[in-house]
Amino acid sequence: MKRYDVIVVGAGPAGLSAAIEAAKRGLKVIVFDENAKPDGQLFKQIHKFFGSKEHKAKIRGFKIGEDLLKEADVAGVEVALNAVVIGLFLDKEITVQIEDKVIHYKGDAIIIATGASENMITFNGWTLPGVIGAGAAQTMMNLHRVRPGKKILMLGTGNVGLVVSFQLMQAGCEVVALVDAAPRIGGYGVHAAKVARCGVPFYLSHTIIKAEGNDFVTGVTVGEVDGNWQIIPGTEKHFDVDTICLAVGLSPMSQLLKMAGCTMEDNPSKGGFVPICDQYGETSIQGIFVSGDVSGIEEASSARKRDL
Repeated sequence: MKRYDVIVVGAGPAGLSAAIEAAKRGLKVIVFDENAKPDGQLFKQIHKFFGSKEHKAKIRGFKIGEDLLKEADVAGVEVALNAVVIGLFLDKEITVQIEDKVIHYKGDAIIIATGASENMITFNGWTLPGVIGAGAAQTMMNLHRVRPGKKILMLGTGNVGLVVSFQLMQAGCEVVALVDAAPRIGGYGVHAAKVARCGVPFYLSHTIIKAEGNDFVTGVTVGEVDGNWQIIPGTEKHFDVDTICLAVGLSPMSQLLKMAGCTMEDNPSKGGFVPICDQYGETSIQGIFVSGDVSGIEEASSARKRDL
């Protein structure tokens, strides 16, 4: 069994920020991440951040990620990649799969910063190849340099849907429309304006009726919804597309915390099933903490806060 003062699960902005602060205080820290590259969502963010200078305004997300990695290295944080944490136990122990080995670790404190996963919604044809999450599209474009499709319909007008739509166009894709069941755009006006100036139509109070195609997506039909979220007959609209992107929210990836026996709650305002924790992020199990979206969906500047 290998021992550390602090074990962090997740090398995104929340996990790395927590690890850096712990290492600066002289603690022996290791961070595990299942991916081949650290720093989570930031390396997908090619746009400049908004807000204050404190929150990295006017700096592109991937640059913030690079700076965090350098800071972690200087602080002496050990980062283990391609390392899947498969078990978390109430005595502050974890099991990690690295290549073909399962290794046992114990920490004086465990910080879970596993982030969130994309939500999906169901409709006729939603399992066809070509129906993907907006985050998956962003990963394909900004990390792997692969266009998700040629003609794309985006469902969801929150900030993710708006930003990814603009990035799709920057990558050479055609975004045929943005669709949202809500009667108004959910994201920032500045993001919506950039998309609208490119001539992309918005269909508010609309939702997807079905994805068309046999072996893959060849089209999509949407329709207007009434005040009870029911399709209004005769309002159907068809689009020829090869890809449907879903930007319909995120859910905390809290499975490890449930496994450990932490007290959990289903809290819609936080995005789903989350641990109950105090102001310091400590769960019902002493020594097990949470940081970032796993404790409630927010965004990158919140994940980087170093209040622990």
